[in-house]
Amino acid sequence: MALYVSIPIASFRAPQAREYFETLPCPPPSTVYGMLLSLVGEPDRLHHVGAQIAIALLSVPERSVVLRTLWRVKTRKYGPGIGENRRPDFQELLTAVRLAVWVRPGTTEASSPRLADRVRATLNRPAEINRFGGLCLGESTHLVDEIRSLRPADFQESRFLVRDRKGDLALPVWPDHVGSARTKWQQYRLVTRHLSQGPEEAAWTPILS
Repeated sequence: MALYVSIPIASFRAPQAREYFETLPCPPPSTVYGMLLSLVGEPDRLHHVGAQIAIALLSVPERSVVLRTLWRVKTRKYGPGIGENRRPDFQELLTAVRLAVWVRPGTTEASSPRLADRVRATLNRPAEINRFGGLCLGESTHLVDEIRSLRPADFQESRFLVRDRKGDLALPVWPDHVGSARTKWQQYRLVTRHLSQGPEEAAWTPILS
């Protein structure tokens, strides 16, 4: 199952970013997996563990910086976003993000129907899907503008996210939402390849908890 996804504004925060919220050049596999679960209306992130996804960047997004108020937990004396529990920080944004996303069943994906089948059914019969909230990629305010099946007219030179132990991108493939100790990471690099060729085997990421 191959998808075209466009997001007007997005930010994929670098894991080690603290005072200055730098963005990654592309969404991590874990973020794309979360978007697909939201698309099909699946609230249990464990339900489709074992599915495999691949990602390619179709655009070179413009990068900008905004100053925004961010919440943090500095003191228990005040509530969220009050007093010391808020501060201004700089955040990088990406504008006009366009992606190709592939999803296929993995050998360890035990659910039925598979995630790829549910995505296909959602695009074919959206009125039959029970879901809630806006579809976003990353932060809840970074809404997806368009998601559809990939078309031959979309084919162009693209940058594929490829697994490489010596790659310069360390991305989460499974996040630990309570802390960070159990977050699973994978090294990647971006490889230029024509979209019509599809993802090579190293471009596929299994979602493993």
